[in-house]
Amino acid sequence: MTVFEGNFTEDISSLRFAIVIGRFNDLVTDKLLSGCQDCLKRHGVDVNPDGTQVDYIWVPGSFEVPMVARQVALSHRYDAVICLGAIIRGQTPHFDYVAAEAAKGIAAAAFQTGVPVVFGILTTDTLQQALERAGIKSNLGWNYGLSALEMASLMRQLRPRNEDKPLELLENNPQQALMEG
Repeated sequence: MTVFEGNFTEDISSLRFAIVIGRFNDLVTDKLLSGCQDCLKRHGVDVNPDGTQVDYIWVPGSFEVPMVARQVALSHRYDAVICLGAIIRGQTPHFDYVAAEAAKGIAAAAFQTGVPVVFGILTTDTLQQALERAGIKSNLGWNYGLSALEMASLMRQLRPRNEDKPLELLENNPQQALMEG
C-alpha cells in the first residue's frame, strides 16, 4: 500500500494560491491575513501582491467569500484557495445564517472544483474571542496557510500522472488509477 500525505519539502515555487478575504470585521481579518502570509512566506512562498504566487481578493464579508472562492477555484489557476473571514455573534439570528452558509458554500466550492478550499472563517461569540484567535493568543491565519500548503501538496500527489485516464477509473478505483499513472 502507498501512503499519501502533504509535505513541505517539494518545490514550493510552482504553487499558486488565492486568498479570499472578507472585509467586514477587518480588525480581525487583517490579522488573520498577516498570520497566513507569515506562514506561507516562512515556507518559501512569495506573498508579494505584485508577485506570481499569491492573489488577494477582497469581498464585502464572509457571506460573499464562498461565491468568489468557487469562481476562483473553477479557474484552475490555483493549487489552493484560502478563505478568511470573521463572523461575530450579535443579538439576532443573523450570525447563524451567515456562518452556516459560509461553511456550506466553502465546502461546496472544494467539492465542486476539486481544488482545496481552506475554511478560515472565524465564528465567535465576541470580538475578544475573535482577536484572541487572530493574534492575541495565537493566530489561526498561520494554520490556514499551513493547511493550504499541505493540501496543495497532497492534491498534486493524488492527480493522475496520465490525464487521459477515464473518469470511471478515477471514481471507481482511485488507488489503482494513482498507481497506474
